[in-house]
Amino acid sequence: MHIETPNTVIPKGDKEVFEFLTDLKNFEKLMPDNIDKFEVINDDRFLFALKGMPEIVLQRKEQTPYSQIVLGAASDKLPFTLSARIDSISENSSEVALSFEGEFNAMMAMMVKKPITNFMTTLSDNLSKI
Repeated sequence: MHIETPNTVIPKGDKEVFEFLTDLKNFEKLMPDNIDKFEVINDDRFLFALKGMPEIVLQRKEQTPYSQIVLGAASDKLPFTLSARIDSISENSSEVALSFEGEFNAMMAMMVKKPITNFMTTLSDNLSKI
């Protein structure tokens, strides 16, 4: 399953956006209002839970300075990645696109597509306010 947000213009340079996203504690600022729990486990992992949902542990999988950050599920039960692609527009402006890639059976994909799309949209909207 692939979900991608529209590009979001952020009034900050690509380096500043990259550094914001590589500091995992900043993801708490991007989370939806219905966040129930957020905890940084170490420099490469954090967990979060939205009300009524199970806890999800995300782990930094890879990063390319100033252009991409990839987080993935720390568990193999539901394998997925959440990527942020950062494109420089100018010294003080950049564009970010978030994408979700997950391997789910058809039934699971049908159940999670809308909540994940809403979650991604919220992350993208909140990213534009950093």
